[in-house]
Amino acid sequence: MLFIATFDGKTMTRIQCPFAEVHAGKTYQRASMARKRRGAAAVFGLFLMISLLILTAVTMDLGTIRVAQAELQRTADAAAMAACWEMYERQRAGVSGSVMLQEGAREVANEISYHNTVAQSATQFGSDDVQVGQYDGSAGEFSSSEFNQNAVSVLARRESAVNGELPLFFGSLTGRDTQSLRTTATAAMFSAISGFNEPKAGKSLNILPFALDLPSWEAAVAGTTSDKYAYQNDSVQRGSDGVYEVNLYPIGTGAPGNRGTLDIGGANNSTEDLARQILHGLSRQDLIEMGKPLTFDSSGKLDLNGDTGISAGIKDELATLVGKTRIIPIFLQVQGNGDNATYTIVRFEGVRILSVKLTGAPKRKHVMVQPTKIVARNTTIDYSGTFSPSSHLVTPVMLVQ
Repeated sequence: MLFIATFDGKTMTRIQCPFAEVHAGKTYQRASMARKRRGAAAVFGLFLMISLLILTAVTMDLGTIRVAQAELQRTADAAAMAACWEMYERQRAGVSGSVMLQEGAREVANEISYHNTVAQSATQFGSDDVQVGQYDGSAGEFSSSEFNQNAVSVLARRESAVNGELPLFFGSLTGRDTQSLRTTATAAMFSAISGFNEPKAGKSLNILPFALDLPSWEAAVAGTTSDKYAYQNDSVQRGSDGVYEVNLYPIGTGAPGNRGTLDIGGANNSTEDLARQILHGLSRQDLIEMGKPLTFDSSGKLDLNGDTGISAGIKDELATLVGKTRIIPIFLQVQGNGDNATYTIVRFEGVRILSVKLTGAPKRKHVMVQPTKIVARNTTIDYSGTFSPSSHLVTPVMLVQ
């Protein structure tokens, strides 16, 4: 209670002032409420700090998982590509059988994964994580197969059973100490080659301007022709290597025009043009002057003009190719003779030139080649099945899944 004294000269009177008392009470209540608000703010601030710490921990772990997943995918892609190239090299060397091809593919895949770490740790592939098989381009599916193997599929993972799960930094805060990861990749090469695109300026297509009939080609692939030459230690030698040969030179074919020179480029290519194409391949200008694409039509055929025979004027150029690989067209039939010959091409194949002799007695003349698997670039691919795929010609390895 607060009193106010007044003087009238003689007496002093005390007057109660209730307003002053109420004002003092309010002041006390406000101070108490301020102290309560400061305490609540401290608790709320602590809650926010803990939440922020947990959120930061979760974000960092999620970032670690995302980076590791990207690294694992990179490893899978690189391993699949390298393993598919290894499969190609072994097939080219005559290795057959899924076991041998798969072992080689897994060995190379593990070598690649060793140099492509995931979260600073090298990963390895399990016994069933690398599969050699067939990739169907039309269906977009991979399947394990012992026939027409053209692809390698890999499963890269960090799991408890293989390579261990990915450790996380803030498991004590998030309740999760590790994270399992897995991804797949498939690389393939295709033999459904329907033709060739124009090469870039300064580049060329390693296609010989000589055609071989389909029966002779199939006989060489089946091993019913001769085997008198061997390609060993990067050189051609006399002897047998288990890969049979066929003669590009038209001797004893039984029909005029059965095998001969193709005019790929301007009409009636000169000997000089043929020599250039033998040494350097088909140029961009050759395909432009041909006046049509070097690809099969909807029926799987390509008609090319040509001459009969192989001239001795290009023997020196052909001789420089001994031991090297080239692409040759395979024809189903030929109509007309000489400069009026038209070859119906149904396939392109890979060969190695083994021996060239275009002088002397006609029966001794030859351009011996053997089927050899090689890579063709600037190709067009057709999955429609309207033509027979190549048996010894494939595209470069590419990622398909």
